[in-house]
Amino acid sequence: GCILDGKLYPFGEIERTESCFRCSCSQDAMRCCSLFHTPIGYDKKKCEVIFNKKTCNYDVVQKNDHSKECAVYSRV
Repeated sequence: GCILDGKLYPFGEIERTESCFRCSCSQDAMRCCSLFHTPIGYDKKKCEVIFNKKTCNYDVVQKNDHSKECAVYSRV
């Protein structure tokens, strides 16, 4: 198998790791890509970015009230 972040994964396709990556594990290498996109276009004065491990995505919320989401214009 392959080890990522101290956890052993079996050979083959891994749909989602604990750190929110999709990976392919072979005897030669482990190749991974992220399941999330980082927000870059949002109101940085009023809002902040928080990673949500349940959804494997970034939530963009108001700094003074995390229950209120902010508009996101672009992600990378």
